[in-house]
Amino acid sequence: MDKFFQNIFEKVADKFGKDISKMLIVTGVIGWAASSIAQIGSIYMNDKISDEKKSFLIPQEFADACVNIGAFFLITLLAKKTVAKLFSTGKFAPESVRKYLEKNKDLYADKIGKLDFNLGDVLEKDKNAPLRSYNACKNIGTTIATVGAGVVSSNIVTPILRNSMASNVQKQYIEVKRENPELFQTTLQAYQARNMKI
Repeated sequence: MDKFFQNIFEKVADKFGKDISKMLIVTGVIGWAASSIAQIGSIYMNDKISDEKKSFLIPQEFADACVNIGAFFLITLLAKKTVAKLFSTGKFAPESVRKYLEKNKDLYADKIGKLDFNLGDVLEKDKNAPLRSYNACKNIGTTIATVGAGVVSSNIVTPILRNSMASNVQKQYIEVKRENPELFQTTLQAYQARNMKI
């Protein structure tokens, strides 16, 4: 059993050791998905909620899950790729790399900042280049960007999107109430059940 877990840890280390931000995105998406599945499952298994209310609540939770996961994934991935690109073009670099580029300015001065310039490839080809320093700094930079983007996504963007969705649903409820008061009452009870402790 110990060997089984050791193999898993080694595979995770090989996959994410050089790019912690990628691991944060993957585990964040898995966390959101697991949370959503648990929420939907708790509604589905709760005997206190009628089938009629479940038919409203489960799609609502599924829609929330799509917003949560989609916003988290897109925003964190965009932040990671943007910061990684800034490093690969040489716009962001540790002091040791800046000194290396200054020393070789006749080769790279006009390439720094260009989108097609890949500083990582340049440093890999030269045994004397500060590649480890570059990789470590890039890893820290993309990790910080990913964490920051995750916080923004989870605490600002997702609530705004959900509030917007809720506002649209509320408008639909008002329209339904005017046209069909009995259906409105059923929908309102389903919405209240969603907010009760499950």
